[in-house]
Amino acid sequence: MKKYIIPALIVAAVGLSSCEDAIDLTPKDKPTYIDYFTNATASDMEMFTNPLYNNLLPDADDVAKEISDVMVNANLTAFVRGGGERSIPKNGGGWTWTNLRRINDFLEYGQLSSDTESYNQYAAVARFFRAFFYYDKLKRFGDVPWVDQSFASDDDRLYNPRDNRETIMTHIIEDLDYAVENLLTRDKHKEEAPFRATKGAALALKARVCLFEGTFRKYHNITLEGHDYNYYLQQAVDAAEKLMSGKYGKYSLHNTGKPEEDYSMLFVEDDADPNEYILARSYKSNIANNQHGLTLYCELGTHGRPGFTRKFVNTYLMKDGTRFTDRPGWQTMNFLDEVKDRDPRLAQTIMTPGYKYPGESAKIAVNYGVTPTGYMPIKWTQGKGVCGDPHSTQGRCNNDIPFIRYAEVLLAYAEAKAELGTLTQGDLDQSVNLIRKRVGMPAMNIVTANATPDVYLMKPETGYDNVTGANTGIILEIRRERTIELAQEALRIDDLLRWHQGKCLNQAFAGIYLEGPCQMDLKGDGKVSVVFYANGSEAPKVDGYDDCQYLEIGKDVFLTVDPAATTGGTDTHGYINYHAGSKVNRNKWNEDRDYFYPIPSNELSLNTNLKQNPGW
Repeated sequence: MKKYIIPALIVAAVGLSSCEDAIDLTPKDKPTYIDYFTNATASDMEMFTNPLYNNLLPDADDVAKEISDVMVNANLTAFVRGGGERSIPKNGGGWTWTNLRRINDFLEYGQLSSDTESYNQYAAVARFFRAFFYYDKLKRFGDVPWVDQSFASDDDRLYNPRDNRETIMTHIIEDLDYAVENLLTRDKHKEEAPFRATKGAALALKARVCLFEGTFRKYHNITLEGHDYNYYLQQAVDAAEKLMSGKYGKYSLHNTGKPEEDYSMLFVEDDADPNEYILARSYKSNIANNQHGLTLYCELGTHGRPGFTRKFVNTYLMKDGTRFTDRPGWQTMNFLDEVKDRDPRLAQTIMTPGYKYPGESAKIAVNYGVTPTGYMPIKWTQGKGVCGDPHSTQGRCNNDIPFIRYAEVLLAYAEAKAELGTLTQGDLDQSVNLIRKRVGMPAMNIVTANATPDVYLMKPETGYDNVTGANTGIILEIRRERTIELAQEALRIDDLLRWHQGKCLNQAFAGIYLEGPCQMDLKGDGKVSVVFYANGSEAPKVDGYDDCQYLEIGKDVFLTVDPAATTGGTDTHGYINYHAGSKVNRNKWNEDRDYFYPIPSNELSLNTNLKQNPGW
């Protein structure tokens, strides 16, 4: 049997009888787990569990480069392309269990230490990460084998079938509850607080996991013996409420009273804000080779060419709280007009006229050689005044990256209560409306939202077509808020899966609207920044601006016909749509297959008790 779950244990060798009595086969230069943990100190236990942070928590690329229906790049992932682009791997594909071995080994052998208090604390770290490990497996594969012991390589339990998601969720909650009880609060970790598993982190993860499970079961109509979706939604509410109470560590939103920059500065400062970042990955500048290149990812065409989609930009409200998609002519509004007077987070998430890198004075224009949609990401982009020169070819940035932050907990609280039908205006005021207040947006009102649900968010071409009931409007508004606030934080695909809306990946990946050949001032300095000219014609030269971009429609940019067009074709006017060209093959989301990944074929051969996911 392949040792993919738990490899053979490291045990002390036993002395042989007779003439071999004097032979000691235990290596003298390599301590066994029994040796290591029998006299283990708190420091030893910390060293043993430390690798779990780097091995399991997402890094900068994992967080900021997720491709979905709201952000794409030039090369779509196989998951997003769908159809025949996805296949069953022989090995890998996420069916890896190495980190679980370290977790279970610690939980078993760490008990040998006489320092029970330290063991309980670091057992809580291990169980926090086991919960996270299995949450990832649950999202990816659904049912998986539950393993909470160290097995020898010939143990028959390695042939166990998959346990159902009720069993997995029961154990995940047990692990997280243990973590809440035994981890330290953030104040005990001092300056390391955002980078260590704490009571607050365990509660935040529990809110995330239970919201996922509750909504997944609700919208996928899953009924299992044990608990229903309401139970998990209430578990999410309870976990969020405990965190919001301050008893397990006081957290708050980053807010200096500057709505035009507070949201963006949260993500570009070198040091994580310990009040909002509940758990983060550290990129300290004083540690060698501990930087990331997210600034170059957003700036250079050789690093992926990311861009937000028009559908995403359309969801941002006007600054006064009204809907952009209720404005006359919104479908064919040009870029310069559509970004005016919007929710301030829009200009802190995409590059708009007048943008400057943090700490710099020069205005920057959207680079169409970098973004395929015209909506250029800036959320993680640092300036020279923040971290030296992140615009160099090395692109070394030191801004810390959050795994989970307080804003997400507030949104989880509101969404779970809305799905349960127990949400009140007071609940909104202590959750979502705090997030809106940070950026100077009007408060969300439950009565108004439910009275007039947003048609744009309900249409299958641009939104979610399976939200029903008396709370339809407020659920849609909370989804809007979640999409905007948590953009480019690697949560969007998970949201589509749990909402049973994977088909959103079939929606158009359109960009800005072009009324035809035109010239634009993208810096807000009165000079032409970009010229779009007709297919087959000669590019008109603009005097007085050497940095002007020239793009030929139908060659450098592809257009999709706009809905208001009555005549003409894609070479004259429409939405920029890089992925409508011949460069990228897009298939369709498979509703009967794609909500789960396939189990690798070699694993099915090694353990015949495993059954493949439906449709694969």
